[in-house]
Amino acid sequence: MPETLLPETMRAAVYRGESRVVVEDVPLPKIARGEVLVRIDTCGVCHTDLKKVAYNLLAPPRVFGHEMAGTIVALGRGVKKWKSGDRVAVFHHIPCGTCFYCERNEYAQCPRYKQTCTVAAFEPAGGGFAQFIRVMPWIVERGMVRVPAKNSFEEASFIEPVNTCLKGVDRMGLRRGDTVLIFGQGPIGLIFTQLVKARGGKAIGLDLLPTRCVLAKKLGATAAFDPRDAKFSADLKTRTKGRGADAAILAVPSEAAAQQALASVRPGGRVLLFAHTKKGDAISLDAGSICVDEKTLLGSYSASVDVTDEVARLIFSRKVKVAPLISHRFAMKDIADAFELAHHPTPDSMKIVVKPWA
Repeated sequence: MPETLLPETMRAAVYRGESRVVVEDVPLPKIARGEVLVRIDTCGVCHTDLKKVAYNLLAPPRVFGHEMAGTIVALGRGVKKWKSGDRVAVFHHIPCGTCFYCERNEYAQCPRYKQTCTVAAFEPAGGGFAQFIRVMPWIVERGMVRVPAKNSFEEASFIEPVNTCLKGVDRMGLRRGDTVLIFGQGPIGLIFTQLVKARGGKAIGLDLLPTRCVLAKKLGATAAFDPRDAKFSADLKTRTKGRGADAAILAVPSEAAAQQALASVRPGGRVLLFAHTKKGDAISLDAGSICVDEKTLLGSYSASVDVTDEVARLIFSRKVKVAPLISHRFAMKDIADAFELAHHPTPDSMKIVVKPWA
């Protein structure tokens, strides 16, 4: 789209407080030196954004959405690396690279990383649930990924969530051949299932919905069960010679799943909390088991710049298959329905994406 043809306003889904999101016209973002304007093709619905809306975690007005991909349509002065027409996936956070936390590769704790650096309107909050976003200079330099012509924008919108999952897998220090339980086989759980396999582990998918267990096996799980089924416990004992799993990943914020995960890993095993992204969430765990059995409980949050290139290779080569995870596509005007379905998934729903131009 030539810059001379850019509109003065655009459509955006604006969080207005009291758990309300309203689709309305807002001014087109103005870009400055070193910035670019991206026309959003696809933005995935992430549960962290759902929580911000449902629990009113941030002051309105804001435009959320951060799993996004689209086309550069305008460049500020001084941008050399990119050109108009380039297809890109866009991160909304990038660490400074020099602070106390960055020196320790703990990027999500970096003060600069905690600043959102893409915006559609109002306070920066991601902005992917809008037709255009303004991308700030440090994201332009280090936080955009070029999308090959053979890949869709929908595939590219998974760059950020797959990155967060690979970071979590690597934090666990898995060894080749490790048996890993993945509680929850929604979109994030199925990404974990594929990444554990890619790292040489044996993934066991666990979900209450039979349809998701079937998909888990299609996407590389060694086995998949309803975690309440006695067959699961018997199979795990046989599979691990009675020891228990080497590791478990919580892709659902469930206390029951956390307790079962801790009980199901062997002495010396690890449990990763990934879905508990709202501070104040409490769970009750057997501290004695963690101490005496030398089990490790750890958390992982957000993305790592260290794995971005690998994530792009995994997605664009389709070694990690993300297209089969998309079950529903919603136009911007129907974003309330998209959020409702994401909050209350059905047996046939998986990843939900918003198409701002549909």
